[in-house]
This record gives sequence, C-alpha cells and structure tokens, in this order.
Amino acid sequence: MIKLKLLLNYWLASITHRLHNNFYLYLSALLTVFILLDASVFHVGENMRDRAFDLMVKNRIVVPKPDPDIVIVDINEASLSAMAGEYGRWPWPRQVLAEFLENIEAQQPKAVVFDILFSDPDIYNPDSDAYFNEVIAATNNTFFPLLRLAPESDHLSLITPNMIPGIKRSTIANGEDTTGKPIAIVLPHFEAALNSTRMGTHNIYPDKDGIVREYRLWHDENGWILPSLPLVVGNFAQINTVSPPQNMLINWRGKPFTYQFASFSDVYTDMASKVKTRPANEFTNKIVIIGSTAPSLFDIKATAMAKAFPGVEILATAIDNVKHNDYLKVWRGSIPYILISLTLVWLTALAFFRNVDRDKVMTIFSSSQIGLLALSYLAINFTHTYLDFTGPITWAVMYFSVAKIYALANARAMQRLLANDVESGKKGAAILLMPIVIDSTLPLSDSMLKKLQHKIEQALQQTATVEVLKGTQSGIWGLFADIITVSWAYPHDNDIEAAKAQQDAAQLGFKLNPLLQNIGLPNDATVRYVLHASTLNTEKPMASQWRALFAQAIIKLELLEREPL
Repeated sequence: MIKLKLLLNYWLASITHRLHNNFYLYLSALLTVFILLDASVFHVGENMRDRAFDLMVKNRIVVPKPDPDIVIVDINEASLSAMAGEYGRWPWPRQVLAEFLENIEAQQPKAVVFDILFSDPDIYNPDSDAYFNEVIAATNNTFFPLLRLAPESDHLSLITPNMIPGIKRSTIANGEDTTGKPIAIVLPHFEAALNSTRMGTHNIYPDKDGIVREYRLWHDENGWILPSLPLVVGNFAQINTVSPPQNMLINWRGKPFTYQFASFSDVYTDMASKVKTRPANEFTNKIVIIGSTAPSLFDIKATAMAKAFPGVEILATAIDNVKHNDYLKVWRGSIPYILISLTLVWLTALAFFRNVDRDKVMTIFSSSQIGLLALSYLAINFTHTYLDFTGPITWAVMYFSVAKIYALANARAMQRLLANDVESGKKGAAILLMPIVIDSTLPLSDSMLKKLQHKIEQALQQTATVEVLKGTQSGIWGLFADIITVSWAYPHDNDIEAAKAQQDAAQLGFKLNPLLQNIGLPNDATVRYVLHASTLNTEKPMASQWRALFAQAIIKLELLEREPL
C-alpha cells in the first residue's frame, strides 16, 4: 500500500512536471467549452438564479411600496363564516356579488376586478344570475378572468380564437390560418362579461421547484396573443407604451397582506346598513380586486416571499407592476452570461498560471465574487433590474476549486517525494538544496519575502519547492538572517535530471540580484547562496536526514567568502 502511494505520488509529480502551470490553461480551456455548450444547449448556469433571487428579494432594504389605489376585498374565512347563516357555504348566490358590485360602482372606482372564475350557471338561482348579468352590463370598468387549460387538451375544446373576446392576431404561424384551431380555455358564463371584452387569463405558473417568481402576461396561441388579466387591467389603469415581456419577473411589494385589505362581509354588511360606519368614498378611484385568502378555497401559492402567499395578492402585485411598469428586468442572456463567465475563469487561470501569491489570489477571488453579489443586491434594491451573476460565479468557483486542489495536491506530492523513496531497498531521491541568505540592516517584511518567493518560483524552469524561513526569533536567534530554500528532487540514478536541476539552480543564481531590485528590497540588502547535493536513504529517519542536509548546506555557505554575489 505504501509503495502504491509512492508510485501515485511520482506519477502525479511527473504529470505536473510535464504540464507545469499549463494545467491551469488547459482547465480554463475545458471550462470554456462547457460554458459555450451550456449557453447554447443546456442553459443550466444561465438560469441558476432562483435561490439567489429569492434570498435577495426577500431581504431587500429598499422595498417598493404597494400602490395605495389597489384595494383587495377579501373573501376570507371570517367572511365565509359570517355569511354562512344566510347564504350557506361558498359559492354564494350571484345576487350577493351583484348587490356588492352595484354598491361599489356607486363610489365610482377606477376598476373592479373579479379574481373569481364564473365558469358555470347557478342552476338553482337563475334569477340571481340574470341580476348579476344586468349589473355587469351597466358597468364599463369590470374585469373578469379566463382560465387557460393545458395545451394538451386543445383537441378536446370547441372554442376557437374568434370566440374569445379580447384576443388579438399577431401573425399567421408558418403561413397557416389558425383561426379555427381550438384553444382549451374556460370563459365566463355571463354574456355581459363576454361582450365587455374586459377579460384576461389569471393563470399562475410556478417554476419547476413549485415557487412563483414570474407572471405570464400573455400567451402566444399559434399567432394569437391572449392577454392576462393583470395586463388588461394595468393598461386600463395606466396607458403603457412599453411592450411587456411574456413572462414578467414579479417585483414583490413585501410579505403577504402588504396591500390594503377589506373583509368582504364587513363591507357587504356596512353597505346594507342604514347607519354607515365605513367611508363613503372608500373605493373611489381605486382598483378593487375581489378575491379570497381563505385557505379552504385553495388559492394559496408558494412564492419567493413566503411559502403561503394569497393568489389574489399575486394578482394585485402583477397589476401593480404592469400599471407602473416597474417589474424586474433580468440582465442575463447568452452573450452577457458567456462574457462574464469567461472573464472570471480566465482571470483566475492567469493568476494561477503566473504563480501569483496564493493568499492574494484567494483574497482577490473572494472579493470579486462578493463584489458581484453585492452589485446584484444593490441593483435589485435601487433599480428595477436583477443582475443574474449566479451562473458565472458558479463557473468561477468551480474553476478555482479544481485549480486549488491541483496546486495543493502537487505541493503534497512534492513534499512526499522529497521525504520518501520509490523503490524499496535503493537509496532513493537525490536532493539539490539551495539556501539563499538575504542580509539587510532592516528586517524584511512578510510581503517582501512572499513577493521574492513567488518571483523565484516564476524564474524556475524545473519543478522545485521554494520555502521561506523567517529570521524573526527573539534573543540570539534573532541574529539569523532571512533564508529562502529552493530544493530540487530527482531520481538518484538519473544524470539527465541532475544536470537539469544544476542548470536551473545556476540560472536562478544569475537572476537573484535583479529580482531583489524588482521587489523593492532595501539598498543595503545583499544575497548569497550555495548549492549542496545529497541523497536520502529510506533506511534512515527522514527528518534527521533533512536536518543534516540543511545543516551541511548552511555550513558550506558560511565557509564561503562572505561577499555579495
């Protein structure tokens, strides 16, 4: 097992020796291919925004306020209970809603929006339905929902586009006349609602994880544009010249029950009372949305803001977004996604390839990722734009993790090679040790030594380890100068590798003085070094052999003439 580990270490060392730092470029090239494939085919990273978006939008500092002119009349559990004695369980006779609409219209609201699907007649109260139809016909500001069924059911439907009020032709799909092509949709039962053409879909489509983040503002039905209820109401309340996207990223106004709410039973009772307790202009010039938050009516959805969010308030938020044209615009797409991802990956690759200080790389890399997230957070707070950096950051972290593991594995393999043998019973690895002593009247800072360490690493042509021994001990030990040790390891019986190591050490010796000047060491700083070769034997303790090797090199250095090289 030990021999297998040693063989693996030598194999890794030989691979890294051949690749050198080119591994980081190969890795970045591989990720470039993955990024391009993902942007054009898979779209995984491009749409990795959900969790980050939820976290940011839920914890915004600057939250847009709900429109004060939007009021939700809530058929809540209290209303169901209060009216059950006289009208029974839900659904109530349409006469109740007719009387309510008549009294609301007397206050001249901007619009009255029903978030209730009137799909079937009340066969037990036909007069009640007739009354409601008459009241609807007398209004010019009431809106009703449509329900778009699954497209898979289109072939079962008898409804064609020319039978849907409010639908508009966009194009003729593929040159084919789709006027007679059926659409599976549920229309309002009331003729007055159909004649008004003030209708739109109120479908809510959650994402794959079941969370509502977007609202579909219109459906493309084979060249026919079927608008949603928020789009119709929002454009009615505020004429917009901007064409909205098909799927609008909702700009949430806050947690559930942020909008103005009024209990249906309270308002209905006050309207029928001789002594009014509510303001006579409570709904004047308001957009009144009639819907339900009662859990028993099952119009509760999971959203980015809460696990239980009333469907009627989702509708209100969508209307608010369309009215003010302040829905969230997502800054993403293939081109920005590719450019940002490649920029992050290749900048990180360049840092590893150039042997930039690992601590500095970690600091800069972490700061850049945090900076992008902070920029995205600030944008969603102070603008109507969500900067989706999730995918590019994911690619950058993936690259950094693999590159870091490679660098650590390479360093660990070299350490083991320097301390172990490959073939049991033979001498083992030959070591060329080069202690470099820097003499200066002033102590050298950690940053200077690290800078010199990395300059030496960049100057080397062969695989070697560069370590810094700081001379900052107290007492007489403080007399020791700062020392940098460079060590090359190679098979003891390989003359070619030994010659390469000697040549690499000699070239480094010529470069030391220019390196000192380039990193800004004090003018009085001098450098001296020595080369000392030895062979490690696995039959003896490795720690003692390394101490002896280092001591021999230092003694050899001190016996030389103490002159700057």
